[in-house]
Amino acid sequence: MRLAVVVPVSPFEDEEIIRRSIEHLKSLDYDDFEVRFVYVIDSNGKDDRRAELAEKLGAEVVFRKDRRGKRAGAINDAIKRLSSFKPDYVAIFDVDSRPEKNFVVECVKALEGCEDCYIASTKRYISNPINLVTETVEAEYYLINFLLGKSRFRQFNGLIGVLRAKFLMEEGLNEWAVAEDADFATRMHAKGRRAILVRTSKIYEQSPLTWKDLYNQRKRWYYGGLQLWRYRKEMRKAPWGVRLSWYMALTLTFIPILFLPLLLLSPLLLIYHFRRLSKVKVTLGLFIHTIMLQYAAVRALFSFVRKREVEWGAMQRVVE
Repeated sequence: MRLAVVVPVSPFEDEEIIRRSIEHLKSLDYDDFEVRFVYVIDSNGKDDRRAELAEKLGAEVVFRKDRRGKRAGAINDAIKRLSSFKPDYVAIFDVDSRPEKNFVVECVKALEGCEDCYIASTKRYISNPINLVTETVEAEYYLINFLLGKSRFRQFNGLIGVLRAKFLMEEGLNEWAVAEDADFATRMHAKGRRAILVRTSKIYEQSPLTWKDLYNQRKRWYYGGLQLWRYRKEMRKAPWGVRLSWYMALTLTFIPILFLPLLLLSPLLLIYHFRRLSKVKVTLGLFIHTIMLQYAAVRALFSFVRKREVEWGAMQRVVE
């Protein structure tokens, strides 16, 4: 069985982040798979030595001098690179992804038992809860994980997980889509394909470190969500439960301020989940987060109406 590991790398990621990523992903359990590691690195200038570093650490490199299609374009270029390899599965990660050792094996096992599933992945957890911003996102992820388990329209952020290569290589990612992951998930669900949540492993990732970075990330997500309305006709073919979950994801998430009264319950829920009294302070973070999300949703809507695309920018990382 053949499996490819694909990691898109933006110009903003430094060498140490790439080093830690390669070392971690190569340490995972891959059973008896034939594995290729492909890092798609977008150049950050004439002195960029990150590709050389990645190759020394045993990864194949697709080095791009432009950022065509950004993350979606990088993944598409990796798919082209892998056409002769003909993988059965493609695992997509970000440079900050830290899956547990059994992540790939468990996801492949789930896909082997579900022929119409296009992706298998796990619940997400935050690896850098070091300040109020990151602890707030850490708490938010518990809600996201709960919804992942309940929703019929299941989207894994960044398509981080293991995908059936046939579907990915046939469809490709739309490079105009700001949220290429949600765009691909919508197209797959519209065709009757499913995403499976694996409960026997976990994956950790970094949260934005500042409110500014978090705002920019969520504004981009909201903008990408608005682009998904173009698929409303295609989604009519999906089962009613999938359609309902999809419509809820594209409407209720745009009015988070309606859920402010529920924050009254957050101190008790935070203590219950984390078993630490100090986590009560995250209630303030959740309040700020809700207001920030509402502002991001409004700004994304204005940008969408005016046909002004949102920009990708550098995000601070913690070197683990």
